[in-house]
Amino acid sequence: MNQERLNEIEKTLLHLVERDVVPALGCTEPISLALAAATAAKYLGKTPERIEAIEAKVSPNLMKNGLGVAVPGTGMVGLPIAAAIGALGGNPEGELEVLKHITPEQVSQAKAMLDNKLVNVDIHQTDHILYSEAVLFADNDRVKVAIQDQHTNIILIEKNGEVVFEKEHDECADCDPYDIFKQVSAREIFEFSCEVELDKIRFIGQAAALNRALSDEGLRENYGLHIGRTLRKQVGSGLMSDDLLSKIMIETTAASDARMGGATLPAMSNSGSGNQGIAATMPVVVVADYLNVSEEKRLRALFLSHLMAIYIHSKLPKLSALCAVTTASMGSCAGIAYLLTGKFETVSMGICSMIGDISGIICDGASNSCAMKVSTSVASGYKSVLMAMDETHVTGNEGIVEHDLDRTIDNLCSIASKSMHHIDRQVIEIMVSKPCP
Repeated sequence: MNQERLNEIEKTLLHLVERDVVPALGCTEPISLALAAATAAKYLGKTPERIEAIEAKVSPNLMKNGLGVAVPGTGMVGLPIAAAIGALGGNPEGELEVLKHITPEQVSQAKAMLDNKLVNVDIHQTDHILYSEAVLFADNDRVKVAIQDQHTNIILIEKNGEVVFEKEHDECADCDPYDIFKQVSAREIFEFSCEVELDKIRFIGQAAALNRALSDEGLRENYGLHIGRTLRKQVGSGLMSDDLLSKIMIETTAASDARMGGATLPAMSNSGSGNQGIAATMPVVVVADYLNVSEEKRLRALFLSHLMAIYIHSKLPKLSALCAVTTASMGSCAGIAYLLTGKFETVSMGICSMIGDISGIICDGASNSCAMKVSTSVASGYKSVLMAMDETHVTGNEGIVEHDLDRTIDNLCSIASKSMHHIDRQVIEIMVSKPCP
């Protein structure tokens, strides 16, 4: 990439990674509702004890991702507890870490609200895939807060029918920063990651620190399905090999176990998802440790992984029927390929093979089973890099894969954006109609 081209895109790409790779405590969909409730409580101006009721509405996709996932620090799953604890103990300035400082007393108060049936969460039919709304009542006051399109994007605050804040529509609202990806290819993303000034991407090292801590926690305790701990035990029993593939699967999946199982540690997210951030981070960290690479190589591999994951995800709906852990793992496939060969050709062959391998994994809501999809996806990524190093990959003669990486990515994302809408609706129908256990 020539210097003029590098300067042209550098500011936008760095901004996107800094914006889309941020700490998040808990699954980001229920956290979005918790943030709406916490903000409503702030404007209500009452002590938590005086909050009488909470009425919440969320988009179908947000409902899908909030039904079965643990809310950190509460020991419970679901959107009602997220709304309640957000209102009673959330920090409205905390964004995706809104629940970072909740107390056991506040959790008890939130559970009491649920027991007394003072919290109600319904589906709101909207054209916006990501939407959460919380309405809090106390005495004769009523505050409504709505979040839309991004997990922390508050668009409306209303008190007693009067608008306190409404996000204005301006020209900048129509300027999509992801438009840069219409001008930039996967090869240019690889070259940019290799050439950008190192000091400008040092911030990406925090992703390794946060997600490794979450992985260590997942290996310490039985969270969720405790897949990471189970696989590690089977290494000890001899039923699994103590090799690099096993290490990638165990350490990455353990972080997802902890996150989905309610651990009170933040994940470094990617594109609004902690699991995507984990999948884009931990395989690269494990391979970098194994190879004992330099700090520069580690940081560039991490940055490439996260930027490639953002690049692919930008072509998808914010929430869809395609499991986005698969596309985030394509990012870590790129990072691993960079660590092992330093060649874009390895990246291209690896991602094409992944699209030929795991493109059919659906998202059926955030839950403990997400860690299974993480395990499958990162294993596919490593396998695909090894194939590429042996000059073999899924070729453009097969399925939705083409001879060009960018066209292959576009094919996958086109399926997710169009025909998989029908799958998404059916998944949501199945989930909301299941009888309570």
